[in-house]
Amino acid sequence: MIRWIACRAILSLKITMLAVLVLAFSAVLESRSWADEETQTTPPPNVIVFLVDDMGVMDTSVPFLTDSQGHPKRYPLNDFYHTPNMQRLADQGIRFSQFYAMSVCSPTRVSIMTGQNAARHHTTQWIKSEENNRGEFGPRDWNWRGLDSGSVTLPRLLQANGYRTIHVGKGHFGPFNSAGEDPLNLGFDINVGGRSIGAPGSYFGMDHFGNPVKGTKPRKRDRAVPHLQKYHGTQTHLTDALTTEALEHVATSVANKQPFFLYLSHYAVHSPHQSDPRFADRYVDSNQNKRTQNFATLIQGMDKSLGDVMRRVNDLGIGENTLILFLGDNGSDAPIGHEHAVACAAPLRGKKGSHYEGGIRVPLIAAWAAPSDESERQKTWTIAAGKIQNQMANVCDLLPTICELTSTDIPDPHIFDGQPLRKLFSGDSDADHSQQFLMHFPHEHRSSYYTLFRDGDWKVIYQYLKLSDADGASYQLFNLADDPFEQTNLAERHPDQLRAMMVGMTTSLAQHSAQYPVSPDVESNKLRPQIPSSVKATR
Repeated sequence: MIRWIACRAILSLKITMLAVLVLAFSAVLESRSWADEETQTTPPPNVIVFLVDDMGVMDTSVPFLTDSQGHPKRYPLNDFYHTPNMQRLADQGIRFSQFYAMSVCSPTRVSIMTGQNAARHHTTQWIKSEENNRGEFGPRDWNWRGLDSGSVTLPRLLQANGYRTIHVGKGHFGPFNSAGEDPLNLGFDINVGGRSIGAPGSYFGMDHFGNPVKGTKPRKRDRAVPHLQKYHGTQTHLTDALTTEALEHVATSVANKQPFFLYLSHYAVHSPHQSDPRFADRYVDSNQNKRTQNFATLIQGMDKSLGDVMRRVNDLGIGENTLILFLGDNGSDAPIGHEHAVACAAPLRGKKGSHYEGGIRVPLIAAWAAPSDESERQKTWTIAAGKIQNQMANVCDLLPTICELTSTDIPDPHIFDGQPLRKLFSGDSDADHSQQFLMHFPHEHRSSYYTLFRDGDWKVIYQYLKLSDADGASYQLFNLADDPFEQTNLAERHPDQLRAMMVGMTTSLAQHSAQYPVSPDVESNKLRPQIPSSVKATR
């Protein structure tokens, strides 16, 4: 009897354990099934960075600047340009009225790749392909070589996270014969059109995009756009060729069910400002000079490319899961007026290469290619449709934003200066997002040997050498809330504010391990910003 009771107890225990195992196994299967279903319904998001060369915030029919109430305000240049696809993207997303880039191209491009301010990565000047262009008094050891095969870059991080990384268009990450010359060394799986050059030899397929043409004289400088031989001798415009190539690689990624990162970096609208004949008639009666009309046709061709991208992404059925980030790489280079005047970026002062707002303010539009209230992804990453974000942000913010969106880890040793834009994309303000921007340029250009520092509404420009591009002043101080077009230098009227801003500048430069120009008298002496001790020191 006792033996029978014991056997029955053991049998009951085994049955109980078996039931527990079955339930546990069922839970695992259910969990795995749910995870598979979740993966199928919310695949990793695709990201498109649509970068336009030399496009400032006023080179569009879309109004980015705002009135005192934060509402969009049109200016004459908005009525000159024609960018309907930018408007469409802005209507379904959010645009930033105060988004900053570096004043020239290579520093911005390296900042996008690394998330670092140019003062930190030390590529503080545009990279001349053939030789070091530090300038007479520039820092000897500035990072002319740009990025290399060991650099921590956005595409390399995404590549490690399973993304297909596609580079199409302008690179300009390093000089000739450097690792940075080829985007394939920087984490891109695909490279079409990218090399050291910052401008194309030609925008026309009939000119082979700057490649040698049989029977013609060799060009003085090698500015040939590579990898587009099938378009040579055709009427294809460079902007269209790059767009076609980009979309073919996107389609391949979709067919392979692999998330992609597309860095579509147009050579347009950089010089040479060759007219795109498809759009020329629109600007004939504009009262602008011929070069400016040519520039406008390049803008419109770029806008057509944006429309083609948006349409194809939606045709492929991936619009709800594809984020488009549209931006320029520095202020406008439209051939209008003096480089420090209110002209090509009017009403903003200055242009590409200058230390005024027209040289560093660029458009940013963030939008889902197909907005949907039903998309789970878009519910967690809300982008306010048709809104303007008036809070300040800058190009260093793109890397942490994209990494957060794609759940991509940034290695701990890598220092980055940006912050995620997720909250700002929603249309809300973000008290935790920095309201400071540092732009350090210890070289020669339209504005030379300067640092600018913005903190809230205040902006200070420090000139290391007294040159004509600063109206003879070592210091320029502006309140951008009261004087957004930088007409009144307040350095002498507000000495306490000037000193506070200069303390902020010197602190920020030190935190970024910035390099400095050298003294014209003793090259070993580095020129550092001086904090004024009196009002008279401002001159």
